[in-house]
Amino acid sequence: MEALEIGLLLLSGLVLFLFALNYLSDGLKAVSGDKMQRLLRKFTRNVVTGVLTGIVVTTLLDSSSAVIIMTIALVNARALTFRQAVGVVLGANIGTTFSSQLIALDVGQWAGVPMAVGFLIMVAGKREILTQWGQVILGFGMLFLGLFLMEEAVKPLRHLPHVIEWMKGLADPLRGALTGAGVTILLQSSSATVGMAVVLTTQKLLTLPAGIALMMGAELGTCADTLVASLGRTRAAVRTGLFHLSFNLLSILLGLLLILPFTELVLFLSGHAPPGRQLANAHVLFNLLGVLLILPFAAGLANGLERWLPDEEGTVKLAESTGR
Repeated sequence: MEALEIGLLLLSGLVLFLFALNYLSDGLKAVSGDKMQRLLRKFTRNVVTGVLTGIVVTTLLDSSSAVIIMTIALVNARALTFRQAVGVVLGANIGTTFSSQLIALDVGQWAGVPMAVGFLIMVAGKREILTQWGQVILGFGMLFLGLFLMEEAVKPLRHLPHVIEWMKGLADPLRGALTGAGVTILLQSSSATVGMAVVLTTQKLLTLPAGIALMMGAELGTCADTLVASLGRTRAAVRTGLFHLSFNLLSILLGLLLILPFTELVLFLSGHAPPGRQLANAHVLFNLLGVLLILPFAAGLANGLERWLPDEEGTVKLAESTGR
């Protein structure tokens, strides 16, 4: 396969994957309606319930950025307090790992089945809710097809020496993380970056440590969306965006320092799983351990952000008067 053909097929798969992510997210939002916002407001009384709520909502919406941006909007509207948002942010980081497990299923060759089923439901469904569920199923199918196209596109790259050498360079933790962050900011999707990393690891173009470094960088790159979403908002909303950045930075720095023992732990827990599944497992383990490690210090970090960026006069009184 010539370089132009590889590039076009890879581009087609990537564009379809990104479109499917947005299409699927829109479908899930339509199905859930305002229920997700009500869920966020109702079940965030403390950090632990906030974490659990963040996991559930992010898994359902398949986008940590969407959930955190929604949380920032609710904090800005004073429907949630900053302290309530802390748990949701932590939970969103765990919930987003569901997509990497889904991607690692390697069912791309069966993508036509959910696409056909979803399309038939959309065409034949007379009720709006059926049309929305059809969109969700069709979105999953397109997601798998996009991954399958990318996987087919990168197969010939295994025989190109200069590509192999460049991929080996990503095993350097800092270089791999910066590349992952840059790609995520460019694509505006950490799921797309992790998805490509899973595909490349499956094809043995990336080693597991290089894939882990890319994954960690993707976690940093996804902070760009939430930081932009907090600009011009209340100070509590800005603190929510900064807490997301602080948490990801701390967990990534620790992860990069301990990347070798972490890789060994992933290999031990994954057993004889294929490389793509190992990276998906690493994604879950990294975010889960990060939340468990930061959870005891979450209140202290929140206190520090409140001292550094206090509420405007009158906001605290309003929060107290509403019982938040």
